[in-house]
Amino acid sequence: MKYFSKLKIDKTKLFYLVILAATFTIFLFLAFLNVEAKKEISELNVLRSPLSSFTPGKYPEVLSKYDPGITAQGAVAIDKNSQVVLYEKNSNLKFPPASTTKIMTALVALENYSPEDSLIIKQATVEGSIIGFKEGEVFSFIDLLYAMLLPSANDATLSIAQNYPGGEKAFVLRMNQKAVELHLKNTYYADPIGLDDEKDYITPLDLARLASIALSNPTFASVVSAKDKKIKSLNGKSYNLSNLNKLLDIPGVNGVKTGFTEGAGGVLVTSRKLDNGQDLIFVVMQSQDRFADSEILLSYLNDNLNYVSSHP
Repeated sequence: MKYFSKLKIDKTKLFYLVILAATFTIFLFLAFLNVEAKKEISELNVLRSPLSSFTPGKYPEVLSKYDPGITAQGAVAIDKNSQVVLYEKNSNLKFPPASTTKIMTALVALENYSPEDSLIIKQATVEGSIIGFKEGEVFSFIDLLYAMLLPSANDATLSIAQNYPGGEKAFVLRMNQKAVELHLKNTYYADPIGLDDEKDYITPLDLARLASIALSNPTFASVVSAKDKKIKSLNGKSYNLSNLNKLLDIPGVNGVKTGFTEGAGGVLVTSRKLDNGQDLIFVVMQSQDRFADSEILLSYLNDNLNYVSSHP
């Protein structure tokens, strides 16, 4: 009888010991998870907004909304400061960017070159729009930037990429790295010019945001607002450049970039400063008439906005 009683007590003790051991094991496991979680959180890099000049103070609202009737398959209009979307048509669909690729090309180049840096023309011929530079000619970076962004010269663009440390391949890699840094999640570049319609893509909204960021660079903003420019190679030959953007004659329009290929159709990014000092960005993609479509959107939002003050 004593034997069975003792056995019963031992089983009870064993039961409680098992419960205690299980509880302690769970506690250790949870403590381990807590330490690991804190470690992972501490290693995370918090990405800052690329729109460092963003100062929300006045938010725009469209007074009268209607379909402006543009031919572009994709389009968007945003307020540069607040990033509020004022008009959109398939703004999150991916389209080939054509030569608006050169906006990103310019940003990557501006972070690597100084205006007075000397760049050599390594490849004289390239398809599409070219100026006709000769192999071996040497230009200052700022002059090649004008050549790339005004007449959209592909030979100037290629030279900028080929003079980059590591060459064109490394330059394109940096373009895509920068797209990630700028949170352009629906953007990819296969080349620095925008000729690869099968692989290059961007959405109208990403393109508008990219233009907003680029215009925050004073050098970029100054170049894309110029109608004409005379450049001269260090070898002594002069070239006269004209901006392809026909909308620069419209009051307030100060950029940004044209684009066209057979696959991409007409592409145009336009920046306009309103009388109240606010800036708007317009993008049309796969357009039958990029300039007409952009003018329609400019007219749609002209005197059709009300800026509401916001208070924290």
